[in-house]
Amino acid sequence: MAAAAGDSDYFVREIEKNDGCALKVKQCYLGDVGCVVWDAAIVLAKYLETKQFHDPSCGVDVWAGSRVLELGAGTGVVGLMAATLGAQVTVTDLEDLQTLLKVNIQENQALISSGSITAKVLKWGEDVSEFKQPPHYVLMADCIYYEQSIVPLVESLKLLSGPDTCIICCYEQRTEGVNPKVEKQFFELLQQNFSCEEIPLDMQDPEFSSPDIHILHIRKKV
Repeated sequence: MAAAAGDSDYFVREIEKNDGCALKVKQCYLGDVGCVVWDAAIVLAKYLETKQFHDPSCGVDVWAGSRVLELGAGTGVVGLMAATLGAQVTVTDLEDLQTLLKVNIQENQALISSGSITAKVLKWGEDVSEFKQPPHYVLMADCIYYEQSIVPLVESLKLLSGPDTCIICCYEQRTEGVNPKVEKQFFELLQQNFSCEEIPLDMQDPEFSSPDIHILHIRKKV
């Protein structure tokens, strides 16, 4: 995507938050898979607002002050949601998605009061020394689709995660083409170093959830 993209290159998707405000997320008319808001990203973003993480009436506020890293952030909707809930967020993706990420951060800055969000380049499988302190949470939505990226993705998860890091992975299960093979490969590789727990639908957002979109909590094996 050209750095000089104008408003005519974008269309906006609004994601309403539980507090009545709405994230305004720009997507590109033209571009690769990272340029649109996928259903799994919305399901994950709304999951971050569920009562187990964020329930002001009971004093539950997991995100306040948490260090959060999003992989394959694309439009940045998941990281933006976490930042509006008080997390210190770094959204990462390839170089050519940085313009879109920064546009969306700017667009939603008014909704971020106690949290923060910055965008950085991170290519899976490469050096992560810039991300020194392990995050409390790694977020990833619909990152399991491309066969060549599976090994570097798992490698990055190993390098970035500490013993207390919880990786929250949300993906849409697809039955066509190479998708089932890629998913199988990912989980076989992942289970060598990580344990996975699937989150039942009744613990997800009642409106933004689906039987074919899965949310997993993934942690390093001790």
